[in-house]
Amino acid sequence: MLGKFLVSFMAILVAMDIIGTVPLYLGMTRGMEPKERNRVVNTSMLVAFVVAIVFVFLGREIFRHLGIQVFDFKIAGGLVLLLVSLADLAGGPAAVHREASGSTGIVPLAVPLITGPGVLTTLILQVSTVGYFITLAALVTNYAFAWILLRKSENVTRVIGQDGTVVLSKIAALLLAAIAVSMMRSGIFEALSDWMKVAH
Repeated sequence: MLGKFLVSFMAILVAMDIIGTVPLYLGMTRGMEPKERNRVVNTSMLVAFVVAIVFVFLGREIFRHLGIQVFDFKIAGGLVLLLVSLADLAGGPAAVHREASGSTGIVPLAVPLITGPGVLTTLILQVSTVGYFITLAALVTNYAFAWILLRKSENVTRVIGQDGTVVLSKIAALLLAAIAVSMMRSGIFEALSDWMKVAH
């Protein structure tokens, strides 16, 4: 069970890329008082967590109503994650996030920076792979870590520096790309297997 938890934890951690969010958060809250910064973090993390929890429990039901199979979501979700990771490696999302930084708080910090399409895709796939308990445990642990990291973000940046956060963000994006390819490959194999069963 520990092995499954660690895999689920790492998948959510990489998809969230909270380390890459730290410099964006600092830019959004530049000039704010410490109390106001903490309020932004608390509100954003609460909203992001609620959105993630709702999707964990209702994601499969949404699929059922839309007639979507898990392998459909693996292929589409993997493609989305791959595009997101490639854009992040090229420096694309950072520019978009800076433009959106005028409305700090629920948008864009909670959604889509903390709980974005990558996290939602990962959650629904983790539920189908390791079940609700391990997915929820990994989710809660990740969001607790993200909350602490954002609250202590100035200290983190001071230790590893601006260049360090950029490097870590790029490494996370590369790992996310690898996970995306693996996800798409799994979805394609499952789709082919399902098609062969129907054909016979």
